[in-house]
Amino acid sequence: MAKYTTENIHTVALVGHGGAGKTTLAEALLWKTGVIGAMGSIERGTTVCDFDPLEKTYGHSLNSAVCNFPYKGIHVHLIDTPGMPDFAGQSIAALAGVDLAVIVINAQTGIELNTTRMMRAAAKRGLDRMILINKIDAENVDLEGLLARIQEVFGKECLPINLPAHGRKDVVDCFFQPDGDADFSSVKAAHSALVDQVVEVDEDLMALYLEQGEELSPEQLHAPFEKALREGHLVPVCFASARTGAGVAEFLDILARLAPNASESNPPPFLRSADTEGEEFHAEPDPKKHVLAHVFKIIMDPYVGKVAVFRVHQGTIQKDTQLYIGEGKKAFKAGHLFQLQGKEYVEVDSLVPGDIGAVTKVEEIDFNSVLHDSHDEDHIRLRSLEFPTPMHAIAVETKKKGDEQRLFDVLHKLEVEDPCLWIERHPTTHETVMRGLGDLHMRTKLEKLQAQYKMDIATKPPKIPYRETVTKRSEGHCRHKKQTGGAGQFGEVFLKIEPLPRGTGFQFASEVKGGVIPTVFIPAVEKGVKQALDHGVVAGYPIEDLKVVVYDGKSHDVDSKEIAFVTAGRKAVIDAILKASPIMLEPIVNIEITAPDRFVGDLTSDISGKRGQVTGTESTGGDLMSIKGMVPLSEVTGYQSRLRSVTGGQGAYTMEFSHYAPVPPQVQQELASQFKLQQEED
Repeated sequence: MAKYTTENIHTVALVGHGGAGKTTLAEALLWKTGVIGAMGSIERGTTVCDFDPLEKTYGHSLNSAVCNFPYKGIHVHLIDTPGMPDFAGQSIAALAGVDLAVIVINAQTGIELNTTRMMRAAAKRGLDRMILINKIDAENVDLEGLLARIQEVFGKECLPINLPAHGRKDVVDCFFQPDGDADFSSVKAAHSALVDQVVEVDEDLMALYLEQGEELSPEQLHAPFEKALREGHLVPVCFASARTGAGVAEFLDILARLAPNASESNPPPFLRSADTEGEEFHAEPDPKKHVLAHVFKIIMDPYVGKVAVFRVHQGTIQKDTQLYIGEGKKAFKAGHLFQLQGKEYVEVDSLVPGDIGAVTKVEEIDFNSVLHDSHDEDHIRLRSLEFPTPMHAIAVETKKKGDEQRLFDVLHKLEVEDPCLWIERHPTTHETVMRGLGDLHMRTKLEKLQAQYKMDIATKPPKIPYRETVTKRSEGHCRHKKQTGGAGQFGEVFLKIEPLPRGTGFQFASEVKGGVIPTVFIPAVEKGVKQALDHGVVAGYPIEDLKVVVYDGKSHDVDSKEIAFVTAGRKAVIDAILKASPIMLEPIVNIEITAPDRFVGDLTSDISGKRGQVTGTESTGGDLMSIKGMVPLSEVTGYQSRLRSVTGGQGAYTMEFSHYAPVPPQVQQELASQFKLQQEED
């Protein structure tokens, strides 16, 4: 493999909604640059980036995939990402590995749910952005109208850098050599708009351009062009058809000549602190400095083992480099370094800033780990990405007794690969629960669980994660006295309790004076309180957002033991909670439904009928509408089948956790009755 310097390395992620043609575009780029001898196809399951057996079955990407190619002295690391909303975790995670996000839009369907999500996520991350309108060869497409819609939704800074020509069989350049005729608009006008936008970020160049009326060359515009990209002042729009090849060569030229290298993009948001907010740390893309790399993807390869995929931000990693993981004190040796070409691992001798590489079989590395070669960088971390909260859940259990531990081990392997897959073990119901972003997300994970890991499992809906809380101040008391076989237990606790704002959590404090409860037993009181809060009082759900203060009590010189104060603390807080008008809370989710506009009335009525509230509707292009609302999670569990029924299979939705809210009195009464019945049976 040819050696490249940081200045010649470009990192790009293809993001956008499912069906936009990102994987086919990646295939076209690999073929055009000679990396592969012929283009594979989604239908035949022969593409470089969709190599997972389930991807071939479903006919679309389920995971992000990394590939690379050379072009005119430039080396491009490309990440192809899934576009279905259920797999947003893979797409968002890829943003931490690149300098440029290319938002791919389907010319037929226009702006869709994940188009908007990824455009915003890339902007929030400070990435340079481009838009590529794919499938321009499709029938009955309105490219001029789509461009206008893009500018309406995302801003006037979205300007065409080329335009379709010759009946959408080709594209014509509007930046480097703005000559020729386009299918719509004017090449000259598009060129002038680009130049006007670029020179606005460079006062000296603007003066030269306006006062002297000089034509500016692409070379003169390169630095301000990169600055305009960094500041979001310009989002170039290009056109292509990955299927026919129209615009692919032109897109390659744009990547080679205008995509940023590591020194031209916004610096990655490193922090020197273990806190949420810390001192900013500026990583320099200098191959001679200390190594700093960030892991943005984990692969559990059935043949290779654990694979950590990372972006090098600073320094040079060579074969056998000793690397530390985060604040770890023990280094590991990078005995083998790889670059990825889809499912293939290509061994390399070194990686420099800008490179995307991988190491294998280092179990201590996790997603979001920072790798470095000096203890000077022990406390450096990358600011976390914002992922949607997994709200779709299923409880899983083995059909074969004795397989429980193996099931949990396998679920952990799935979890480490996907930042939006959560595995939980419920302490009171003893359910093992998988949480993800949608029905399809869950279904593919279960299929992988059964096919790849040969697990015979059963599934069921999990319990809704209700919570309990209190609405007023109260006090509680317990005098615990017990005699067992001549040994005594004694502990007496007085405490007071008050509600806290939602989301505050649990606080514990001691105001005991005079040693009436020896200091050594205060932690035991807190332990007992926590036990009660974990197991619930009203309906067996965790209790949140309250402050408990122990202020008095009694002890015995001989009979007071830790267990006595654990028991007294537990019973005292239960006594206080029952006096504090406890209420049940239920999770409320933000729901966004995308469907043809003719179904808006039915869908808004459906949300209202589920105790929900519609918060807004807007057009997303064509005849599609986005309906946003808030609704109790319990009302939309398994909503996919309901949405399919209402829209005839033409609707899609996403959910994100919003907040907890009180349940209706009749629901609380029902939950409390079920809990009481269960306690009586136990």
